[in-house]
Amino acid sequence: QLQLVESGGGLVQPGGSLRLSCTTSGSTLESYAISWFRQAPGKEREGVSCISRGAKSTYVAESVKGRFTVSRDDTKNTVSLQMNSLEPEDTADYYCAASGVGHCVLLGLSLNSDMDYWGKGTPVTVTS
Repeated sequence: QLQLVESGGGLVQPGGSLRLSCTTSGSTLESYAISWFRQAPGKEREGVSCISRGAKSTYVAESVKGRFTVSRDDTKNTVSLQMNSLEPEDTADYYCAASGVGHCVLLGLSLNSDMDYWGKGTPVTVTS
């Protein structure tokens, strides 16, 4: 059983930055592809980013491309989502999720949400 814990969310002004982290205790993320999803009130869940096992490939949604960057440090058992130039439209609960498949799977142009494990989320609010 993999227990994922997100951190780093908070309140930020438009144009600001946040760095989200996803980690686990008692196990390792190394063998998993890790994805980030977000869900705003009244909206469908959106796949934001993904990094494969070994960081061989990454995916970033068009809506955040050029602003968000995903990375992983398996020595620290952490996957990070660096979010720059934040916009009010980025306001949502952000979740990390792990897939034992090991690579990022797309359904069409969107990130597949069929994950093995999910964290409980961290809120991000972008407002002036």
